[in-house]
Amino acid sequence: MLIGGRAVGPDHRPYVIAEMSGNHNRSLERALAIVDAAADAGADAIKLQTYTADTMTLDVDMPGFVIEQPGSLWAGRRLHDLYNEAHTPWDWHAPLMARARERGLHCFSTPFDDTAVDFLESLDVPAYKIASFECTDLPLIRKVAATGKPMIVSTGMATLAEIDETVRTARAAGCRDLVLLKCTSTYPATPENSNLRSIPVMREAFGCDVGLSDHTMGCGAAVAAVALGAVLVEKHFTLSRAEGGVDSAFSLEPAELAQLRTETERAWQAMGSARFGASVAEQGSLQFRRSVYIVQDMKAGEVLTRAHLRAIRPGFGLPPRELEALVGCTVLRDVKRGTPTSWALLQRQADPAATH
Repeated sequence: MLIGGRAVGPDHRPYVIAEMSGNHNRSLERALAIVDAAADAGADAIKLQTYTADTMTLDVDMPGFVIEQPGSLWAGRRLHDLYNEAHTPWDWHAPLMARARERGLHCFSTPFDDTAVDFLESLDVPAYKIASFECTDLPLIRKVAATGKPMIVSTGMATLAEIDETVRTARAAGCRDLVLLKCTSTYPATPENSNLRSIPVMREAFGCDVGLSDHTMGCGAAVAAVALGAVLVEKHFTLSRAEGGVDSAFSLEPAELAQLRTETERAWQAMGSARFGASVAEQGSLQFRRSVYIVQDMKAGEVLTRAHLRAIRPGFGLPPRELEALVGCTVLRDVKRGTPTSWALLQRQADPAATH
């Protein structure tokens, strides 16, 4: 899959997306600074969310429209108020995308309804992200797939059957480039609830690359995901958790995002292939294996005993497995203590069985 000309897949280092979400705190200046910080930290993309409070929900106080989950970051908040605070004004999109281009970042967004898709198409975004909560919104999936742009779909809460329906719908509507994201839709998420072993299962089940939308703290889960085959990692991003914001509590700061970029790339590099034996890089280390050396001065014609031999470093003599076979051999010339054993230096003892 290509996003803005950048290949995304198992043969390339993990694609890192910094999710701005509502961490701009309703300041365009801060939003632009987040773009700059993401670029400085080595992200590949900055991601926005495109909605208004009215395209997300209703401005009412009825049951269900107020968050009542105990322990939620947003407990007691009205949905409409929360989305009004967190949304990225649509007239910010163009300047944010321009800044991203200047800094070498891709910039795309998560649309939440048809009007958002039409708006983002007018800005020629290079890809689309579907949020976990919209994973089962099949009309929206069709609308986005019909653009022909790459789709990145979070699957938090979705059953295998629901993911299958989403994938089939996207492909039938024209999507050719699709990455699914393993996601745990809690904010923050815990490592214990991340279930990253789902990643290779999803890849096999749906025949597409898989990444991680990560709401845990730190970069440990992301590194583990890459080891399991994730080709893409998305993390919420802020300038400073201490400065607050609707998503700041589970967002990475710039130094942490830089670490994420470094460590996920290292994890990808370390995967390599299944192989054994000394690699090219290890050839020089073979000399530090143990091998059998003569550890006493000897005269030509003397017979080796166990006291003459030790398995020591370096590795220029015969391997330790030959040690017992060397006992009883005759040295063919004078040797000094510290001489590596070799069959050219020795005459093997006669095999008694060969004389009968």
